[in-house]
This record gives sequence, C-alpha cells and structure tokens, in this order.
Amino acid sequence: MLESGGQLTQKDLIRETSLPSRTVRYALNRLKEEQFLVERYYFIDARQSLYSLNQSQREVVAV
Repeated sequence: MLESGGQLTQKDLIRETSLPSRTVRYALNRLKEEQFLVERYYFIDARQSLYSLNQSQREVVAV
C-alpha cells in the first residue's frame, strides 16, 4: 500500500487494507525497526503520523 499510495496515516492503511488496527500497528513498528519506513509529522491532524517507504531502503530491496 505504501509503495503505491505514497504517504498514508495508520487510519488510511487500516481502511485500505481492511486489516485489524493491531496488525497494522505491529507491521508499522516492524518496518520502522528495520528502517524500511519513514514516520513524518502530519500537520493536518497532530494526533496522527504519515508513513512512507524509506527511499534508500527501497533501492536496496529492488536490487
């Protein structure tokens, strides 16, 4: 979803994938730990964050 959707919030990911919130949270945490994910401040709603794929890691995965 992040590869095709660009920057998404956790709520967006839950809605788009129809996965439980706990599963999405777990996946986001794992991706952040492995540095595949970038978390940014979401100015529209400070309670949420925007998530996107780490561009440098995307190149490593593609090789």
